[in-house]
Amino acid sequence: MPSHAEHPLALEPLLPLVERIAHEAGSAILQVYGEDDFGVEHKADESPLTRADLAANAVIVAGLKGLQPRLPILTEEAVEDFTGPDTEGRYWLVDPLDGTKEFIKRNGEFTVNIALIEQGRPVLGVVHAPVLDQTWLAAEDQGAFRVDNGGERQSIHVSTHQPGKPWKVYGSRSHLGPHTLAWMEALGAYELIRMGSSIKLCLVAEGAGHLYPRLGPTCLWDTAAAHAVINAAGGQLLTPEGKELSYANPAATLNPHFIVYGGSKPE
Repeated sequence: MPSHAEHPLALEPLLPLVERIAHEAGSAILQVYGEDDFGVEHKADESPLTRADLAANAVIVAGLKGLQPRLPILTEEAVEDFTGPDTEGRYWLVDPLDGTKEFIKRNGEFTVNIALIEQGRPVLGVVHAPVLDQTWLAAEDQGAFRVDNGGERQSIHVSTHQPGKPWKVYGSRSHLGPHTLAWMEALGAYELIRMGSSIKLCLVAEGAGHLYPRLGPTCLWDTAAAHAVINAAGGQLLTPEGKELSYANPAATLNPHFIVYGGSKPE
């Protein structure tokens, strides 16, 4: 089997195609966002589901099925349809609307997440924030980028923490438990910015902050696309034990706890 540096897929031409699909999904989300009734339901785990989630999912699945080669798709909204990675260990990993709670609150902090997994690694990722009209995207060995308002790609890179300055730490707007707070207190001086969805990971990737600890539950589709961006920007997404998050076993949809590091690690 190929190593992660030898791609049977040409990632560079694939990236703008996935970016376009994410934007089309974002447009479908914004159509619902402009209406009075989101059609909110609740899944078995009590997480919310709206018509926007389903509309974005339909756009993404149709778009990815149109790409060659046609790869299996694991999406949050149709987990039961996923039959496993292909023989090369490849599959699409999708969260059509990450941050549904933020969508319902109408605060704009939600994203479309599309990642390509190969041998357990996120080798391509697109994160699109429809309300902000910002997109973060990356492919292994191609670099990481941000695009504002449909403009030109801007190369992004993580930033290094300056000794003596506060750590700039991102935290979940909806999930910030005592373990995370204790972890941050151990840093010393820090500034906490609370925000929804995978935008937090992308802000670390572009150097706007240093750390994002998530010592609580997330799923594979919550992190994979932004994980690709973090890696390509020079950062890391590791468990508290120092292991990189893996997507090699998609049957286990829950992630372990993790910490996103920019250009520096606390001692």
